[in-house]
Amino acid sequence: MNKTILLVEDNPSDIELTKRALSKSRIANELVVKEDGKEALDYVLQECCAPGALLPALILLDLKLPKVDGLTVLKTLRSDERTRRIPIVILTTSSEQLDISSSYDLGANSYIRKPVDFNQFVEAVNSLGLYWLVVNEAPPY
Repeated sequence: MNKTILLVEDNPSDIELTKRALSKSRIANELVVKEDGKEALDYVLQECCAPGALLPALILLDLKLPKVDGLTVLKTLRSDERTRRIPIVILTTSSEQLDISSSYDLGANSYIRKPVDFNQFVEAVNSLGLYWLVVNEAPPY
């Protein structure tokens, strides 16, 4: 089964950084990028929930997004029966305690601050991919 990763990120540099980190980690899963929260919700709730379509195996979600912020995306996906079990990892630069608490309260599976150092970021992405796409037993959808 093809395990797609959805990256919800509006910063072009961070998108490129994530693509490079996935490549360097040899994570060859299809990467779908949505650059704002509304686009992400439309993609998951309309396209991926259509009959015969597959949900993303993992969502990497930034918090600071245009149109619909990351916490609202998280809350919306967790409140929908079709999408509530998708692993969602918050991948953000925010270290604010309120963002961390709110993310977990709304059902995030993990909260990772983007390291500035590329090698640290590659390590983080490699660990994410290994755990969520290989080791973790995904729930039935």
